[in-house]
Amino acid sequence: MIPLPERLLDRALRRAAERCARPGQLAFTGRQLYYETDRTLFPLHHGPHRLRYTTRPLLDAGRFAAALARHPELDVLPDELPPSPHRPGPEGDLYDYAFPRLLVCQDPAIAGMLRANRLHLEGACPILTPERLPLDGRLLAAMERAEGAVVHVLHDASPAGLALFLRVREHAGPRLRVRTAGLLPRHAAALHLAALGGQPRCRAEELPAELPAAERAWLAGGRVAELAAVRPARLLRTVLRTVRGGGFAPPARPAAPTRARDTGFLTWPTP
Repeated sequence: MIPLPERLLDRALRRAAERCARPGQLAFTGRQLYYETDRTLFPLHHGPHRLRYTTRPLLDAGRFAAALARHPELDVLPDELPPSPHRPGPEGDLYDYAFPRLLVCQDPAIAGMLRANRLHLEGACPILTPERLPLDGRLLAAMERAEGAVVHVLHDASPAGLALFLRVREHAGPRLRVRTAGLLPRHAAALHLAALGGQPRCRAEELPAELPAAERAWLAGGRVAELAAVRPARLLRTVLRTVRGGGFAPPARPAAPTRARDTGFLTWPTP
């Protein structure tokens, strides 16, 4: 990692926090602030839009944590959330209503950030995390009562993220549409995101065949682009547009293999 004077790092941290909060004092996580601070110090994402590439984070995570500890005045959401308390039995008459949409978010911290910014209210969309799988049968029944109900899956560009989408589709059953609203390598490259390297590798053959060979090779090589690498405002805007009905959501179980662009992958805006 590149050595940095503390004064420079602290100034970049404060500037990054201001950017994360725009517009309107948005709530954001420590991980999102880490990526924004890295972009502030090392603006490798400023390449021409016509070029498609990912970068890698150059800011040492330990240095960032130490800098953040020096600034307790920064209101940052936690990256580690305590498990949700178990609530036995139905919650009143909640399941008597029809739910037209549901969001399952791979990263619990990002799910908390979406809730903190009231996306679940603005989008009329409950937000769950993988720990709530398999989906409650009463919730599935409530969604089936809503015409055209869709389960959206928000995930990292990673083998684990794609596996989560397949897992949700399996649990949702044949009567509900499941749409992946997650990142893919092509989105990470279009947005010039910083991608982590050295993650667990897998075989390209284990990844969905609908993905282009280059994207399967990218994922199989141990690279991961996290949702937290997307700027908070862009993430909120894109997810809200998606859950409100933008784009195409395919049947939960296509009768035949489809191309990746037809499986509901979210079209992220360019940088």
